[in-house]
Amino acid sequence: MKKFISSMLVAVMAIGMLTGCGAKKAENSFTVGFDAEFPPYGYRDESGEYVGFDLDLAAEVCKRNDWELVKQPIDWDAKDMELSSGAIDCIWNGFTINGREEQYTWSKPYVDNSQVVVVAGDSGIKSKSDLAGKVVAVQKDSSALAALNDEENKENIALRDSFKELIEYADYNTAFMDLEQGAVEAVAIDIGVAQYQIEKREAGAFVMLDDKLATEQYGVGFKLGNEELRDTVQKTLDAMVEDGTFMKIAEKWGLTDSVCLGK
Repeated sequence: MKKFISSMLVAVMAIGMLTGCGAKKAENSFTVGFDAEFPPYGYRDESGEYVGFDLDLAAEVCKRNDWELVKQPIDWDAKDMELSSGAIDCIWNGFTINGREEQYTWSKPYVDNSQVVVVAGDSGIKSKSDLAGKVVAVQKDSSALAALNDEENKENIALRDSFKELIEYADYNTAFMDLEQGAVEAVAIDIGVAQYQIEKREAGAFVMLDDKLATEQYGVGFKLGNEELRDTVQKTLDAMVEDGTFMKIAEKWGLTDSVCLGK
C-alpha cells in the first residue's frame, strides 16, 4: 500500500510539473482569434499561411513583448464563447467597436471603416434604391448585418425590407462566389474587404455603390475587465505608431487611408 501511495504521489507531482510548464508557456503566448475569411485583415493565402494586416500588427506586438503569437481561426458567430472560455486572448480581425462598447475591454480605435454594397459591374444597380426586389448577401453576425438591422436607422430598415431576400453567409468568400455566378445580386460588406475583393478580379467585374450603409471603427476586443493585457497591447501599438512601424504595415496592406490610430 505504501508503495502504491508513493507511486501515486510521484505521478501527481509529475502531472503538476507538466501543468506548470504548460502554464508558463501560456503566459508567454498571445492567442489572437480571427475570421480566416476576412481579407485583408486576416485570411489564409495561397500557400496555406494565415496572413493579413491585423495578424501583422499582432506579430509585431508579440515580437516587442517577447510573446509567442498563436493565430487561432474561429467561427465568427462563436467568438464570444472562444473569448470567455480563455481559448483566445483577444478578438483582432476587423472587429467593430460601435454598438459593442460595453461588451468588451477595447483598445483605442485603429481603423475607420464603412459598410458598403458591392454589385456586379454590369448589373445596372447604381444606388441603394436600385436594390429593391434584389437578393442581397451578408455575413452572419457582421457589421453590415448589424447596420441593416439597426432599428434606429429607419433608412437602413426600409432598405432591408425592400430586398427580395437577405441571405446570411458564414464567410464573404462564398458570398462573392455566389455574386459572380448570379445567385445573389449584391453583397453588403466592410469597405476594406470590398476593396480587396474588387481588386482581386478583372477590372469592372464588381463595383462599389457610392451610398454607405454606416460608418464605424475597428478595435482589438479583450475579455471585459482584462485591462492589464489591453494596456500592454495598446502601449506597444502606440510605440509602433511613434516609430513608423504601424504605418509601414498599413502601407503593405493598402490601408493607409483607413487607419486612424495616431492621426
